[in-house]
Amino acid sequence: MPPILPPFADPTGFAQQSLARVRSTSPLVQCLTNSVVTGFTANVLLALGASPAMVDIPEEAGPFARIASGVLVNLGTPHAEQRSAMVEAAGAATSAGTPWVLDPVAVGALPVRTALARELLELRPTVIRGNASEILALAGAGGGGRGVDSSDGVETAGESAGELARRTGCVVAVSGPVDFVTDGVRSARIANGDALLTRVTGGGCALGAVMAAFAAVDEDRFAATVAAVTVYTVAAELAAKEASGPGSFAVAFLDALAALEPADLAERAALS
Repeated sequence: MPPILPPFADPTGFAQQSLARVRSTSPLVQCLTNSVVTGFTANVLLALGASPAMVDIPEEAGPFARIASGVLVNLGTPHAEQRSAMVEAAGAATSAGTPWVLDPVAVGALPVRTALARELLELRPTVIRGNASEILALAGAGGGGRGVDSSDGVETAGESAGELARRTGCVVAVSGPVDFVTDGVRSARIANGDALLTRVTGGGCALGAVMAAFAAVDEDRFAATVAAVTVYTVAAELAAKEASGPGSFAVAFLDALAALEPADLAERAALS
């Protein structure tokens, strides 16, 4: 795992400022995501203060990516029409300079999405977010996990994440009990969050949309990704305090995102 280098002078302060920018500018985030998580992802963006747009059909996806503030491409349920729209949107986003996030769900384990992920990788995503097995597979260092579940630890994927970031020029975020973010030179670990996030459909997928929102408001996309993960996982901790199980957690999480204060980040952010 690459050692951390100081990413910026005050990462917690940066997260506070980034959150304020998201709330004040309400970035328009285009989501080409899987059918299981569409509603939850939209609600997460709304709670955060961003504006979701689920524009995911060919002939609309590309033009919309040019006017969106950020784009999420999530490979959870990539039917044929959506696959075409994803390539169209990713190409248009890259051409227009729109930051976009690739979430290569179950890559390596399944052939159609693996081929699609490699095609999308050539279109130069701004950020790649996945679990350790997905990142290892995308980097060519593993065969994938158990579908959407990781069979590898975050520490195992650190070197491959750094190599993938350097090769593609993107930021790579590895999700797990301790999240790892790198741009190939700088790296950070965020030790916030709660296990209940893994028991809610869309808990990981919606984070990709949040990363797109934060990338839209800050040009330092590494710092923006660290901020997105910090905000998301601190909100999860606060929600878990109020929840009695996965159902109440999902509701409490949306409320926590909406109510999150700078003081919460200052008190809880566990960055290293």
